[in-house]
Amino acid sequence: MMAQSDPSSHFLGFLRTSPYTPLATDSEDAQRTQVKLNIGQILRSKRVRVVGVATLVVCAITFLFYGPRRRPNFDFRCPSSSSASPSSGDVDWSRYAYTQYVTNTAYLCNSVMLFEILHRLGSKADRLMMYPASMHPDPASNGVESQMLLKAQNEYGVKLMPIEVQHRSGVEPTWADSYTKLLAFNQTQYERVLSLDSDSTVLQPMDELFLLPPCPVAMPRAYWLEQPFLSSQIVLIQPSADEFARVKEAIDTAKGGDFDMEIVNNLYSKDCMILPHRRYDLLTGEFRSKGLHTNYIGNTYERWDPEVMLKEAKFLHFSDWPMPKPWLPADEATKTKTQPDCETDSNGNEDCRARDIWLGFYSDFKQRRKDICGMEASKLKPRSVKVLDKSTYEFVPILE
Repeated sequence: MMAQSDPSSHFLGFLRTSPYTPLATDSEDAQRTQVKLNIGQILRSKRVRVVGVATLVVCAITFLFYGPRRRPNFDFRCPSSSSASPSSGDVDWSRYAYTQYVTNTAYLCNSVMLFEILHRLGSKADRLMMYPASMHPDPASNGVESQMLLKAQNEYGVKLMPIEVQHRSGVEPTWADSYTKLLAFNQTQYERVLSLDSDSTVLQPMDELFLLPPCPVAMPRAYWLEQPFLSSQIVLIQPSADEFARVKEAIDTAKGGDFDMEIVNNLYSKDCMILPHRRYDLLTGEFRSKGLHTNYIGNTYERWDPEVMLKEAKFLHFSDWPMPKPWLPADEATKTKTQPDCETDSNGNEDCRARDIWLGFYSDFKQRRKDICGMEASKLKPRSVKVLDKSTYEFVPILE
């Protein structure tokens, strides 16, 4: 019968032969040397390398599945010309400008009125007025045009640029000078310009549009038209010599019925960023329409509420055929016939909010025109719309 071995003897034997156990010696230096040698042996050991690799793998897997996680970021941040989205303090606003074009005294007043609103709202971008070279901002002159140009420059921080009006003879007088708007494509001193029609009112700041992703042009849809069409009442432009050359050629070769709106559609309908019309192209005539207003709202689940729609809008355009533009005289009979009707709500109460808001648009414009320009209603004849298709240039409300 074989004698059973003592387990402790195996353990002691392992300690004596194990490379991991330092050797005892009376010499302290030798002991330190042996410890260093044994550490090197440990690191060269296949068993230690295997254990170390296994440990790293386990730690990596543990961190991957149980470590801190970040939620995916699907928030869109509109960059400017760079890939990063600058904060308001990082933007060089001198690279951007709101632009207005002027062709006559009436439109000069409209332009000054619009720049006054931008000034009052604290817009950060530059303000650029393209005005006829025949007008002169002369401090020694008491002329209306000189005084309004100087008012825009001195009180509202507007930069004045004399230009030659782009006029086309033998076409509808209302639109004969509208090509002048397209000179905004040539304002290459700016990285981006926002062209606004002067028969409009700015309701809220719109500086955020300058920080949209790069594109040659951005416009809202002309939502009131049946066929797909872009509205040129507000246009975000990246000026360049090449683009202006295209635009200038389109102006020079335009057919009799092609004006600024047709030209930008012909050139950019397939390469244009779409601005939401609900905030950037509200028409005054929308308040006269009846029904669900689905073309403007864009869906069937929201209910038209004139106050809500006005509060969310940033840009209001006067388009109320057959109501004349707000600087032109309108007799009381025309205004009464054109104004929105009061409606009856679900509780049987009379709702006249749309009418009151609509009337307020015109009374506010009239008062500001008097306060800012010192001008009453213009004596110019109301424009003719008999030659052209009304729906192309005017919003025609649904009244039934």
